[in-house]
Amino acid sequence: MPRTILHGVERYVRNVAEDLRDIHVVIKNNEAKLDGLDKEQNKQFKQACDWQDETTTSLKRLREDGGTTYQEVKGVRKEQEDRQQRDERQSILTWLTPTDYTAQQHDFVSRRQAGTGQWLLDSAEFQAWLETDKQTLFCPGIPGAGKTILTSIIVQELTTRFRNDESIGIAYLYCNFRRQDEQKIDDLLASLLKQLSQERTFLPDSVKTLYEKHKDKRTRPSFDEISRTFQSVTAIFSKVFIIIDALDECRTTDGCRTRLLTEISLAQANSRANIFATSRFMPEVIEKFEGSISLEIRASEEDVRRYLDSHMFRLPAFVRRNPDLQEEIKIGIILLVKGMWVPYVRI
Repeated sequence: MPRTILHGVERYVRNVAEDLRDIHVVIKNNEAKLDGLDKEQNKQFKQACDWQDETTTSLKRLREDGGTTYQEVKGVRKEQEDRQQRDERQSILTWLTPTDYTAQQHDFVSRRQAGTGQWLLDSAEFQAWLETDKQTLFCPGIPGAGKTILTSIIVQELTTRFRNDESIGIAYLYCNFRRQDEQKIDDLLASLLKQLSQERTFLPDSVKTLYEKHKDKRTRPSFDEISRTFQSVTAIFSKVFIIIDALDECRTTDGCRTRLLTEISLAQANSRANIFATSRFMPEVIEKFEGSISLEIRASEEDVRRYLDSHMFRLPAFVRRNPDLQEEIKIGIILLVKGMWVPYVRI
């Protein structure tokens, strides 16, 4: 019930109460004269007094109920406004790009054997990259070395570590040669922009302005517009982590890979952006990271053993009953994999 209606009802009831109060005063002042009234008249005067008391009580209850109702209406209206803002926020983010790497991240990190990859997180190279601004950590590796799983471990480490810090931005890409048609430079940069924007409680003004500019015309932003907005959003954060897996699988058509590296390097130069990237040993990629911190990705013996220990139960019963045979199998596999991550090796 709107507050103006409640005020109108309250004024009406207050007027009635005042009229009844006046009648009550008259009765009190003329009690001696009223002794001569018959029983029915006395009864009517008594009812008038009772009505005055009831009206006063009702007026008090109306105030209490009206206040409660008003607060309930305010609460409902606030929920509607919040829902509308959430819907608008999601519409803008989806408009930037419908691509969402979250599902891939969850899939990759779910394949991690507990405890594996810790060697990378504990390495001096990773710790230096983590603690120092404007650093780049490049991690090349042979095919099947587990680069993507280790990338997902780093993403998980960062998102967990900075979960409650809105001043830290985290964005990541998983390049895939099978998806090159949907991983053009506009799509990749828009995805980074989307991830950084959605980490803010309120979308950055530059993102909303970009959306409003194209919304009515139903047009798409140009690469230059996405680039300017991306650079402005990275500058909002006190620090930004940009993670890119499998740069060797990033499309090269239209200079996509070169333009992507240029954009994130510009963000690094203009703000406190740290870059992590993986790739196969490709000269044209490696040369882009000359002078950067570098750490080769190889499946460590400890990681291989952890994985094998967790899968011994899959072997025949006679192997499970023979610890020496199990150890012999583990050593043979460790020698076989030569730095490859075990799930990619046919055993």
